Amino acid sequence: MAEDVNSERVALYLQDAHPIRDAMEYARAAEERGFEAVWQAESRLVREATVPMAAFLSTTDTIKVGSGVVNNWTRNPALLASTFSTLDDLAPGRVILGIGAWWDPLAAKVGIERRRPLQAMRETVEAVRGLLANEVVTYDGDFVHLDGVELDYVHQERRAKDVPIYIGATGMKMMELAGEIADGVVLNYLVSPTYNARAMDHLRQGAARAGRDLADIDRPQLVVCSLDEDRGRALDAARLLVTQYLGQQPHIMKASGVPSELLDEIGKVLTWPATDEEIEDAAKLVPDEVVQMITASGTADECRAKVAEYTADGCTCPILYPLGADVSAMLDAFATA
Repeated sequence: MAEDVNSERVALYLQDAHPIRDAMEYARAAEERGFEAVWQAESRLVREATVPMAAFLSTTDTIKVGSGVVNNWTRNPALLASTFSTLDDLAPGRVILGIGAWWDPLAAKVGIERRRPLQAMRETVEAVRGLLANEVVTYDGDFVHLDGVELDYVHQERRAKDVPIYIGATGMKMMELAGEIADGVVLNYLVSPTYNARAMDHLRQGAARAGRDLADIDRPQLVVCSLDEDRGRALDAARLLVTQYLGQQPHIMKASGVPSELLDEIGKVLTWPATDEEIEDAAKLVPDEVVQMITASGTADECRAKVAEYTADGCTCPILYPLGADVSAMLDAFATA
């Protein structure tokens, strides 16, 4: 069992499945039920994160709001710092900056060459942290070039912003970097608890390079949660999402113990971007045990039991991604207040 695991912590993950005004209601409901944070997705060209983050912050009082995650290629460090400084102006001390390395083929399709992602991430985190700390930053890296740059406050008090920086990591090298330089790591979803054991080892290695322990790094984790008292309906809802990722990111699925034979079969059916018809056809190949291995799906008791496996294997705060139509039922099932 990993250090510093608190099963009482829980957070909510929102993508674009709901209108933003509905998501604002879910954020308020999560706050009332004792959830500690809401994380807004930003992965594909779907829904940009910082606009809904501002909406959630403006309609809540205590819950934290994080980006899960923005990337470090399309916003330069000065703009990242300015954006998250602005969010902190709206709700001081309640903002979390989650940054990820993005992914291909999407990055290539919009003209971005994701070379040396570890170095690019290191430079981004170091520069943004300095700017948010109210420092004048000069940085001459391979990717980041700042010449005496500081956040420019015209009509407000100049102060350091309390915005922790988390790295969204999937690969083990990025995991080590998060352990070395970040305040926390956002662990990915659709992985097995077995994957978490490897991730903890690499986080420890990175932390040791900076003279830190694993307990010094917060480790929230995205967890797909398909909750329905009709167990079959819950599994079927999760199966479609699982199928899409089996086809798009087979390396992650393989690391989680999904059989190579199944990945090969899925790969024959799915293209990128996959059509709804392709996903539905491929989903027929995915057995229940694979769905249950990498998601929290089923009744409320089954979902809670699966989430407990992730916290036992190093996750400090599950970030629940609701797939079911009744988001309130999931919030109630995991309420701490």
